[in-house]
Amino acid sequence: MQISPDFSTAGLALAVPLLGYVLAEGLVGKRSHERMLRDRDRDPNALTRMFRVWIACAWASAAAALAVLAVSPGAVPSDLGLRLPADPSTTLGMVAGATLVVAVIALLTRRSGGLPAQRALPARRALADMHPRTPAERRWALAMAVTAGVCEEIVYRGLLIALGVGVLGLGVETAAALALALFVLGHLYQGRRGMLLVTVAGFSLTYLYLSTGSLVLPIAVHVIVDVMALVVLPSLSARRTAPAAG
Repeated sequence: MQISPDFSTAGLALAVPLLGYVLAEGLVGKRSHERMLRDRDRDPNALTRMFRVWIACAWASAAAALAVLAVSPGAVPSDLGLRLPADPSTTLGMVAGATLVVAVIALLTRRSGGLPAQRALPARRALADMHPRTPAERRWALAMAVTAGVCEEIVYRGLLIALGVGVLGLGVETAAALALALFVLGHLYQGRRGMLLVTVAGFSLTYLYLSTGSLVLPIAVHVIVDVMALVVLPSLSARRTAPAAG
């Protein structure tokens, strides 16, 4: 993958506060997650309130990334991966394959009463604490999953790699590694073991981006994985453990 973005002074000025947010996101997210845990049992709106704040911040950061591009004549959308892949049919096939894998995992989970990793690893407790319990929480969890898939890819895979190449003069792979490190730090609330799993997921998404030169596939896979983790599997688990009527 080759990119050669030339960001304008105005674009760099817009990028500075965005980078500040990226660097602080891990600590801010950890504190808001801890606050949600303290309040959730006595405040029915604690989870949805946290989701609303996270969603607003994510879309604001994605908008800022697009603004950096908009005011930089020397950078084009493809420098941020904002283009269709060279072979859309292959991408559609990979998305279909990912969807099939998710469906199979969901089916196996429904039959077994939960993924072994979810039952055994403390690292997944941070996600379990965000599992929705009500229809309203489920709707906001779905919105959160879609938001994370779209906005995190635009910011962490698209803009940060482009900034590493265009501003720091790094190679694409080195810039991608730096962006991946920031992506992992942004998930500080998941704890050290959870961040190891985020590293694996982030590396896979980065590989998809560098392989295709497009954010379409990483966004699609990211959304599918988050919808499964925050909505599908918790819903299946809740139905399995719910007491039978009558």
